[in-house]
Amino acid sequence: MPEYINLRGHQIYNYEWDNGNSDNEALLLLHGGLSQTSHWDYAIVPELEDDFHIYAYDRTGHGFTGDQVGSFHFEFQTNEAIAYLEDVVKEPAHLVGWSDGGNIALMVAIKRPDLVKSIVAIGANYHHSGVPHDMPFEPAGEEDQAEYNLTSPDAPHTLNEKIQKMLGIWKVEPDLTKDDLAKIQCPVLVLVGDDDVVSHAHTISMYEALPLGQLSIIPGASHGVPKEKPGLVSAVIAHFLGDLSYPITKMPMRRTNPEITEN
Repeated sequence: MPEYINLRGHQIYNYEWDNGNSDNEALLLLHGGLSQTSHWDYAIVPELEDDFHIYAYDRTGHGFTGDQVGSFHFEFQTNEAIAYLEDVVKEPAHLVGWSDGGNIALMVAIKRPDLVKSIVAIGANYHHSGVPHDMPFEPAGEEDQAEYNLTSPDAPHTLNEKIQKMLGIWKVEPDLTKDDLAKIQCPVLVLVGDDDVVSHAHTISMYEALPLGQLSIIPGASHGVPKEKPGLVSAVIAHFLGDLSYPITKMPMRRTNPEITEN
């Protein structure tokens, strides 16, 4: 059951799914920006909860977790994820992040590779140039405001303030380079919809920069791919996590397959 926990002096809203199998490896879900865990856990957890000990939390300023100064910047969110892995999960984990959550997963792996076994980065962008910044983004509607009023410990008027703050940050963050990505030595699945807000060129450059990268482009889907194609996305993720060994293919073009054999 979700509950508030104290993470280094701040109350965060924490989730944990444990089927009682102590041998299951830890897996951490990281929700998107201006979102919260409950917006997508139902689409991901059912396929994975039998095989993994799943954790999640609403990041500072999101969902049920109150805000702090500077909390929307990626450095803050990365450090918060590291603290959560150290204090709550207490072991290296597989990270499954959507949008900003995928960005944070990459940053955690760069900063603390000892805490990360693998990454699924859904609709992620390692640099702010990977997404257009002329997208129309309306103020919060009545439904969004009503949800915010019920969930957030912060005052109702802060919702649109947070939206404007996040829009400003997205113009200059994240700012990783392909050299930064090359430092990530764990398997990474880069997953996007074929009509994702992240440009295809940016997604491909991310995949090709990752030493152990794999790529999945889901047809007929947008940046909301976990909700639009939950069955397909969950199956792809489960397949990836089920075999994290180096892919051995018949006609390698971008990988070196030293073990390839002819039939």
